[in-house]
Amino acid sequence: MGSSAARNVVLVHGGFVDGSGWQGVYDALSRDGFRVAVVQNPTLSLDGDVAATKRILDALDGPAVLVGHSYGGAIITEAGTHPNVAALAYICAFAPDANESVNTLIAGFPTDGPQPPILPPKDGFLLLDREKFHGSFAGDLPDDLAAFMADSQVPWGVDALGGVVTDPGWRAKPSWYLVTAEDRMIPPSAQHAMASRIGATVSEVAASHAVYVSQPDAVAKVIVEAAAGTTH
Repeated sequence: MGSSAARNVVLVHGGFVDGSGWQGVYDALSRDGFRVAVVQNPTLSLDGDVAATKRILDALDGPAVLVGHSYGGAIITEAGTHPNVAALAYICAFAPDANESVNTLIAGFPTDGPQPPILPPKDGFLLLDREKFHGSFAGDLPDDLAAFMADSQVPWGVDALGGVVTDPGWRAKPSWYLVTAEDRMIPPSAQHAMASRIGATVSEVAASHAVYVSQPDAVAKVIVEAAAGTTH
């Protein structure tokens, strides 16, 4: 890599989970010499999660690859205009355009395939059906780990799904997209469509929605490629 390549990485998690799931990706990138930060975004509102991400970006000493998984893609899209962001990496993630939200993207997804087992909102928060979590979110993880993730879910605020993007970072920054071919949360066809629309460099792996846990090296590879792509 050239001296101008990004050496910072900021990881942004999605709904129903927290930042601890990034540990395998964190370890792989750290071994490769990157300075990695994990955003513990509260997933209460898009604005709040963008603010949490920008606080991390503000503290960096140079350019970064900003990485989002699932709903985290909406966050990095809105935060991606930050001057310290050199590239965006979407990991089976939502990639909204201006005036779009996660809700509007979901409304356009195919209805003839597997549907995420999201329970009806309660007190303004969403959870996944515990009994269906393994098959829908984490199909390629061991039973015990999937059970732990199901039982440690972070309630996802309905306001976060309705948060509208104003200025998509991918319009000004290069982007990469990892499609998960066995995803039962965001249809692979929808992932390909979003990746194509934003002009991302696309790769694909046979993995569930929990690819960042099940195949951290594959995720890290995409991030390293994005970092290398910032070299001038």
